[in-house]
Amino acid sequence: MSLLKRLATAATALGLTSAALLGAGAAPAQAAISDCPSGYFCAWKTDNGTGTMYKTQANASTLGTWDNTFRSVVNRTNKFVCLYDDPNHGTDGDVYSVYPDPSGSEWGGPGSNSVSSLKFVVAERECAMDPYPVWHAAEAPKAAGFGDLDANRTADVLVRDKVGRLWFLPGNGSGKLVGSGGWNAFNALVRHGDFSRDGKEDVIAREASTGKLWLYPGAGTGSLGARKLIGTGGWNVMSRLVGVGDLNGDTRSDLVAVEKSSGKLWLYPGTTTGTLGARVLLGNGGWNGMNAFAGTGDLNGDSRPDLVAREASTGKLWTYPGKAGGTFGTRVLLGSGWNVMDQLLAVGDYDGDGHHDLAAITNSSYSSNVFRGDGALILYSGTGTGKFQAGFPETDSWWQLNGAF
Repeated sequence: MSLLKRLATAATALGLTSAALLGAGAAPAQAAISDCPSGYFCAWKTDNGTGTMYKTQANASTLGTWDNTFRSVVNRTNKFVCLYDDPNHGTDGDVYSVYPDPSGSEWGGPGSNSVSSLKFVVAERECAMDPYPVWHAAEAPKAAGFGDLDANRTADVLVRDKVGRLWFLPGNGSGKLVGSGGWNAFNALVRHGDFSRDGKEDVIAREASTGKLWLYPGAGTGSLGARKLIGTGGWNVMSRLVGVGDLNGDTRSDLVAVEKSSGKLWLYPGTTTGTLGARVLLGNGGWNGMNAFAGTGDLNGDSRPDLVAREASTGKLWTYPGKAGGTFGTRVLLGSGWNVMDQLLAVGDYDGDGHHDLAAITNSSYSSNVFRGDGALILYSGTGTGKFQAGFPETDSWWQLNGAF
């Protein structure tokens, strides 16, 4: 079990679940716990939270006389508190996380007398890793186009974290903050297309509360410019929005959408003004049977963009090849067992061999001889024939995120 997964079970290890609080109900403990001021993390040397109290609002690389003495803790802040067996926030030993509980109603303790340092973070994964996952891609792929926000021909990715920040991953293992917050207000984000017609890839976002559609023009650096309203409302009637590139062959980037009520598939063509044109029906129904999509670009070498979709009831993965006239041809089965994936991710030509590829992020049902459970990134290299090679487990750092694009 990796350190990352130990963090996932830390609430139980700390006894900080409402169903099993260490020492809950003891009168002396309740009196002492209530002494912890709002906005502080507090600890005691006793199992029942009595006696001398430690309190802090700041990171601590060492604990001085409190080293290896924490027996009861409470976190009355709005951040996660990471507790480390090692000093200086080292991760060789165990790492625990204490969930935010401003009310102070939940408390417990590691019960191991092993904590030597602590720090406050806004996202739990930051206790032991970067706020963004690891992403590597070939520096000069032969197939340019999809997945390149900074125009350097390297396939890149956007990820949103649990607190609504947006991170740009350029493909060299690093990450750059391009949205400091508020991105959780959107229930759909779309990549893969120059909708604004300025030669740079853009992002389209749907606002959950209003159903409005916003265009965020790419700056060519991985960052995004001032947004522009391209849909005044009503877009919440769509269950899925997918950027597919130029499906109808007019040199403009297009969007496809699945209608919730009918299961119909619609094409929204791009226009010369950076908006979306009158929709065109692509599929009469049944598309609500698909619960994951990826606009992968040209998979079969015919210079037309294709669509990959997963069938919810069977876990089968299908390719819908683009064809002349802006429609899709007869679907082709790619394989089964794909219900162990939480999300499909179009990544362009990440391996630099001239063919468009696919990535998938696993859910809790996934198991292999390399990784187990959610948060693993599996890479599928395209063959140029519409098929993919066997998946390659890349990293298990894609855990506790709120979407990748």
